[in-house]
Amino acid sequence: MSLRNKISSHRHADPTSPQSRSTPPVADSPWGAARLALTAFFAVDGFLFAAWVVRIPDVRSQVNASHSALGLALLCLSVGAVLTMPAVGRLCLRYGSRPVTVASLALLALAVPLPAHTHSVYSLGGVLVLFGAGYGGANVAMNSAAVDLVAQLRRPVMPSFHAGYSLGGLLGAGIGGLLAERLTTAWALALGGLLGLAVTVGAGVVLLRSPAAPMVAPDRTPGPADGPTPDRASAPATAPAGGRHVRLLVLLLGLTALCTAYGEGAVADWTTLHLTDDVHAGAGTAAAGYAAYAFAMTSGRVGGTWLSIRLGQNRLMLLGGLTAAAGMLLAALAPSVPVAIGGFVLVGLGLANLFPLAIARAGAAGGPQGVALASTLGYGGMLIGPVVIGFLADAIGLPLALTTVAVAATAAALLPLTVRRH
Repeated sequence: MSLRNKISSHRHADPTSPQSRSTPPVADSPWGAARLALTAFFAVDGFLFAAWVVRIPDVRSQVNASHSALGLALLCLSVGAVLTMPAVGRLCLRYGSRPVTVASLALLALAVPLPAHTHSVYSLGGVLVLFGAGYGGANVAMNSAAVDLVAQLRRPVMPSFHAGYSLGGLLGAGIGGLLAERLTTAWALALGGLLGLAVTVGAGVVLLRSPAAPMVAPDRTPGPADGPTPDRASAPATAPAGGRHVRLLVLLLGLTALCTAYGEGAVADWTTLHLTDDVHAGAGTAAAGYAAYAFAMTSGRVGGTWLSIRLGQNRLMLLGGLTAAAGMLLAALAPSVPVAIGGFVLVGLGLANLFPLAIARAGAAGGPQGVALASTLGYGGMLIGPVVIGFLADAIGLPLALTTVAVAATAAALLPLTVRRH
């Protein structure tokens, strides 16, 4: 059965039919119930991940791991995510993105408390595989649901969903920093998991009861997700589903996401360790450094839709990648805490819209399978990042290892120029 038939077989109406193309459904309001609920899912995803991130130094001490051993354990999280993502793309096609989103977030919330109960690198790696499965599944399912909703709204609002993720990360890091010396790791992660389950249940009821957005067909020419240009939104498809053109486009966008995720993963996994070990910040200050990065990324994504309209997506991605590269060099090589945190702020602003725009464009071109492929490649950056930086940190020191993020950000800035040619 073709991919088009798979999509139409589980919907009451075929979103690729001429009638659907000529009269696309419109949401009842720009901030309807479905969009609010989906934003809540992005936010709790970021909150749970940040709740784990700020406790990495404690867990490292708990399992007595070196930089390289911790890097291998963190690799297991990425392995769990990357192995899960292709399967989740197929589940979204069969059952719909929204039910899979709810199930994946529930798994993630249940897995968050587990690292606090490990006492070896091996057991930590094992529970991080489960953590990664929930995290990776949630990201594919949420982004697939968001791509459908973006097409329904006919506005490039994908950055707003990722702003929810960043806001959740900001809250998770801020609360985690405040509680770093008041709650044990086990209690902090357990409370985070309970909060995640509560939000998943509440937002899940709203999301599943909201009218479903038509699924974006894989042969759809990039339209609303790529920008507000009317002639592009109404242009006919230039390649058949699964065609070479679409695969190449999704591959290039996936490579952009890979370079971006390498940087995001490096900042998430190593910021607190860099600030405590190399810049000699306290635990609370190190958590505040990650919170500053998360706040900057949230701010960049809140303005992402406006910036996409004013600057164009390729220009926004180019400027963002170069800003992140400069900020990472500053953060990695800075001799003082304020300068290092300032560098991380620039990294957050620069990386803010690279990943969501790359995933949105991949989804517009390839549907849920395009989201799954680009996400798999993107989170491949998180897979190789912890290992590369961990081993480089043991060999040449963590500050120099972090400069590889600047190289990846530069590549992410230049790849969209290649995408534009296709």
